[in-house]
Amino acid sequence: MNTNTEKKTEYTFKAPRGTEDILPEKWALWRRLEEVGRQEFELCGYYEIRTPVFEDTRLFIRSIGEATDIVEKEMYTFSDSEDSSITMRPESTAPVMRAYLEYELYKTKKFQKFYYIGPQFRKERPQAGRLRQFHQMGIEAVGASDPLLDVETISIAARIFDRIDLNGYKVKINSIGCEKCRPVFRNILKEKLCEHEKSLCELCQSRLNRNVFRILDCKNEKCKAISHHMPSINDYLCVECQVHAKVVRESLLEIGIPYIVDAHLVRGLDYYTKTVYEITHSSLGARDAICAGGRYDNLISDMGGPSIGSVGFAIGMEATILALKNVMSKSKTVSQEVSTPAPSIYIVSIGEETKKQCFYLLNLLRKSNLSADFDYEGRSPKAQMRTANKLGVKYVIVLGPDELARGDVKIKIMETSEEISLKQNDVLKWFLNKQSPSVSL
Repeated sequence: MNTNTEKKTEYTFKAPRGTEDILPEKWALWRRLEEVGRQEFELCGYYEIRTPVFEDTRLFIRSIGEATDIVEKEMYTFSDSEDSSITMRPESTAPVMRAYLEYELYKTKKFQKFYYIGPQFRKERPQAGRLRQFHQMGIEAVGASDPLLDVETISIAARIFDRIDLNGYKVKINSIGCEKCRPVFRNILKEKLCEHEKSLCELCQSRLNRNVFRILDCKNEKCKAISHHMPSINDYLCVECQVHAKVVRESLLEIGIPYIVDAHLVRGLDYYTKTVYEITHSSLGARDAICAGGRYDNLISDMGGPSIGSVGFAIGMEATILALKNVMSKSKTVSQEVSTPAPSIYIVSIGEETKKQCFYLLNLLRKSNLSADFDYEGRSPKAQMRTANKLGVKYVIVLGPDELARGDVKIKIMETSEEISLKQNDVLKWFLNKQSPSVSL
């Protein structure tokens, strides 16, 4: 007798660190956010664009800035061949601008509006709402320098958060000047910060000579305390930047969007000019941004294109959903987050001989855009009814041998437990009548 037994191999594969599987029961909030985002983007004249998830590494070095944290520490970069390097996109503004230039879209229509939804990749320490593969939805308005366009982008983000019932967010804005006034402030800021060099964290000490503005955005408590006493760039803005900032702030109030002026808001990418903003939610702790954006009037020209203004934002989808869950938890509506799409109709087949006719009815209903499902596991009628109850369907169609012989079906209205009999040929008509404005299926 063979006594050898196979050892069961224990499954050990897991999602890579800093990534997350979005399982079906988690999709309700994701779909809600995506659908609202698309509706708002398209309502305001933005068109979807999809770019590759990886690009030439030089694109990000040139656009984001060589001395930024993203380029120095966070990019997933690979050798594509002996003389080329590719990087998984850490953000989508540069790829969108690359496409705008590559296809010379400015020659057909200089001013264009784009939106995107998709994954980004950054090699940073994973934490709640902040992953190595994360998702953003955002917009880019390319080809105009009007400050009202800055206001439009902020208002779109605010409407998205309002529509998904994300209460408690805050809009923070600042102006970081332009190439005329920023160098003056940079020199003054560097001089003041050098007086506190030994008290700065190691990273900010290195930033003094490379990217001094990033010190204002450091989350280290000592650095934050030092930054709090630094002069504000708002005191050094040129006339053009002052006028631009004034229009943005006045217009936000005119359309009912309150904001906070944060003089230390600088953003982590080199391409920003004039308006920068963040939308934050306190439930997320220290890293509380759920949306970030601003104006980048020099980005296109820095990449070799014409000198035209641009503005946009990116919404962090994981962070937004986490903030929304926190809000829902406080309001005791957590059940919304685990709701999943369910059919309105469930077909219960009794006996093997009824399955083909059940499957025919299933597809007949679906062809008329009626949400329906049935059992593929050969379970008992009781087990099928339990599934129907669990799914929360409105109607159950029951087809057994007797009904099959007569050409009938039974329909159970789940809310009232009422049962009716119909000819199989009348089933579709009966359900379509239920779709009238007075009765929702």
